[in-house]
Amino acid sequence: QVQLVESGGGLVQAGGSLRLSCAATGSFFRVDPMGWFRQTPGKQRELVARITRGGSTDYGDSVKDRFTISRDNAKNTVYLQMNSLKPEDTAVYYCNALISSIGLTKNYWGQGTQVTVSS
Repeated sequence: QVQLVESGGGLVQAGGSLRLSCAATGSFFRVDPMGWFRQTPGKQRELVARITRGGSTDYGDSVKDRFTISRDNAKNTVYLQMNSLKPEDTAVYYCNALISSIGLTKNYWGQGTQVTVSS
């Protein structure tokens, strides 16, 4: 069974840093792209950052120059380093990946991890 397993998140003061990790597990032959979205109550899920297997990245406007996405292709893991956190970064963060198994290519989501930034 293919899954995205997230770790990291928590409570941090404004200006602080957090690191999220997400590993794809199960049986598959391709994971590309991988990324992070976030969602707050009453709002649509929005792109935070996305990275391809080749290392091309894409960031949401509100996190550019503060967040850095990276991945370890050998471990099928994506990381999100979040610096200079602001209260408005508070949200549930979801890992996302397009994963190809035999006979199926599907968009997967992690279970979500809460990030809370206090002022």
